[in-house]
Amino acid sequence: MATLDVQTVSLTGLSASFTSAATAGDEFANDGRTVLYAMNGDSASTTVTVASVTSCSYGFEHDAEVAVPAGSEIFIGPFNRARFNAADGNVDVTYSSVADLTVAAISVP
Repeated sequence: MATLDVQTVSLTGLSASFTSAATAGDEFANDGRTVLYAMNGDSASTTVTVASVTSCSYGFEHDAEVAVPAGSEIFIGPFNRARFNAADGNVDVTYSSVADLTVAAISVP
């Protein structure tokens, strides 16, 4: 699993840097105000899966699965720390396909 550097938005703006999604998945530090920005340049939809480590507010443990249509960009999150942070404080993300998929972890102060 590759580690994404978290980029922070400021009053002067942020020109986010994107990286290719890792075949084995990615992880990033989560402060509860972090989102994952996914850009799918492929001709097919891909699913981004964010691993849940505890139950949601309805008492069920389930991963967050988000479809990113072909040629689309999508923000996912923010992520509740109690539900999504693994023991190391990171959120773990996997992808159904990484073909032409780039991602960035962005925190809003």
